[in-house]
Amino acid sequence: MYNSDLIDAMFAIVSEYLKGINKIGIAFSGGIDSTLLAIICKNMNIDTTLLTVGFPDSNDIGFSKSISQKIKMNHKILEIDRDDFSAISEKITNEMTCRNLSHIENCIAFSYIAQLASNNGLSVVLTANGFDELFCGYNNFRFIFNQDNDTINKTIESKILNELELINEIKQVVEKYNISILQPFLSKGFISVAMKFPIYNKIVSHDDVLRKHIIRKIALSFEIPPEVIIRRKKALQYGSLIHKYYKKID
Repeated sequence: MYNSDLIDAMFAIVSEYLKGINKIGIAFSGGIDSTLLAIICKNMNIDTTLLTVGFPDSNDIGFSKSISQKIKMNHKILEIDRDDFSAISEKITNEMTCRNLSHIENCIAFSYIAQLASNNGLSVVLTANGFDELFCGYNNFRFIFNQDNDTINKTIESKILNELELINEIKQVVEKYNISILQPFLSKGFISVAMKFPIYNKIVSHDDVLRKHIIRKIALSFEIPPEVIIRRKKALQYGSLIHKYYKKID
């Protein structure tokens, strides 16, 4: 398998998911995954709005502003109001049967993303979910690096299942906004292609702090800003500061 095969698969699956859709939002942090998805849609001439949520002092707000300007794409921001956050997050928590903290915080984040999309006349939001699972983006892949490839691949599969569960929970939370959340990189077809790439294309050692190397190489070929390519992963709930403020009320 070659990088070009993965690029072709990315464009093909995004095109398949957007059949008949010409106006979308992208959940955008300015990180490598969401920026690469944004550039793919831009290259396909899709009418795309980048959507960022977070507390005013969050890293995601400042970084996403800078990157959206550099890649010259329409960008909308929703700054979370601290006074409203407690009531909104408690309502979402009480509606969910799931007690996984990460899932709850992601659902809170996507409720704000759905609100932002709805306020801007959008009904479809794409996410780059799947890249971290398929290309060893999470930090804990470092801790199992010295185990055999079968263990790493089983961990990838486990993380994909967890992400699919989370996506179903998110979809229930955003129903009231009439927003469709799409995750092309969690499709069976794309997963099949991604799993054919060897582990060394994804993570190279137990102290590999970047990981997702094939994704970074592809991003480099699309002239994505270098600060995006070398940026370490920061999950949505942390980059937006939702985790920080949720823990205060929890």
